[in-house]
Amino acid sequence: MTMIRSRYVRYSGLIPVAILLAGCQVGGSTVSQREGYFTWVDEQGRVRYSPIIEADDQASARDLEEQPQDAESEYTLENYPDADELAKDGYVRPGERQPYFTWRDAEGNVRVSYYRPDVRSDIEKGLVPPPIEITQASVYYPGPELVPTEPVEGYDPQVFELLGVENGTGNFFEQFAGSCCQGLETEGYTEWQQGREFGVDIASQSPTHQFVTGESPYHLIALSSVITRPDFVMRLRSFARDGVFVPSLAFLDRNFQPLRLVTDIVSRYEPENWHRRGFLEAWVPVFPGQGERWILVFTREEDLMTQDVIESSRGPRAIPHINQGELGLMMFEEE
Repeated sequence: MTMIRSRYVRYSGLIPVAILLAGCQVGGSTVSQREGYFTWVDEQGRVRYSPIIEADDQASARDLEEQPQDAESEYTLENYPDADELAKDGYVRPGERQPYFTWRDAEGNVRVSYYRPDVRSDIEKGLVPPPIEITQASVYYPGPELVPTEPVEGYDPQVFELLGVENGTGNFFEQFAGSCCQGLETEGYTEWQQGREFGVDIASQSPTHQFVTGESPYHLIALSSVITRPDFVMRLRSFARDGVFVPSLAFLDRNFQPLRLVTDIVSRYEPENWHRRGFLEAWVPVFPGQGERWILVFTREEDLMTQDVIESSRGPRAIPHINQGELGLMMFEEE
């Protein structure tokens, strides 16, 4: 009996411990493995567990949403500012602290420096080139022109006389094609050069032709090196020196028949600086895939009778139009 009682006492002392261990293993999975919880990490890197709101809790949340909102959640321009205006301010709301970064100085002290975000676009920063815009111009094609039955406001019949075109004898493109371009001299033409800007000189030794727009020196540029391209954009610059050459362009087929005529080019003038001369710049499309094989560069008499007026450090300055000049041509290629 003594041994039995003693053994019973020893086992009875272990019973509370066993019950406690069994209680710890009821649903013994970690919190992250229990249903109804999700795990997330706070800003200090500590793992957190939050219960998933059940249907009853969602109803309570809806009840809270239906309660009157405070002033900070009202829909006002102060709480919900215009996105464009906020972007201009570096996405810093009025009254908020400026963005900052921390750094350590030479003595090991932690410093805080505030800065204003740079909200300029990559184009404004000069990191990427601006998009190309085709220069405005008057473009003529073969075929009938759409002429109004009644003269438009500002109609002046003397313009035909100025251009050397007889009124009522056909459209302007037909008049131009009638005086150009099978008889042009092809000696001294320039072949289009890819991958870089190349120069074209129109000088006193250049051949001249009596175009319908008046007599003018001209230069021919062959497009045989780029006929595999369906189209491209040409950058055309006319450099100023004692005046500037105002170009007009005719695009010809292999038989020197005009396919397209571009005049009245609204070129942008770029003033000179310490390393280059000023120039007129235009962006003009070229279409080898449509049969264009030559570019004819010339000027018009009416352009020679006008001038450009620009603003300089000394005030307005007039740049006369002349019949000679140096041109720079280049194909625009996206990087």
